[in-house]
Amino acid sequence: MKQITLENYPDVLTPNDIMQILSIGRNKVYELLNDGTLKSIRIGRKHRIPKKILIEFLENS
Repeated sequence: MKQITLENYPDVLTPNDIMQILSIGRNKVYELLNDGTLKSIRIGRKHRIPKKILIEFLENS
């Protein structure tokens, strides 16, 4: 099994990064973002997720 470490990712993640890290599909990522389960910053129409927010999400899940 391939182990993913967050050290290999930038401090601000994209939905595609989240898909890879969590091994979930695009629809699930956007469901988490749109219902507020996973917080994000919107820049125009794009979601950006600070790495520390993802870590908090994983710790509380």
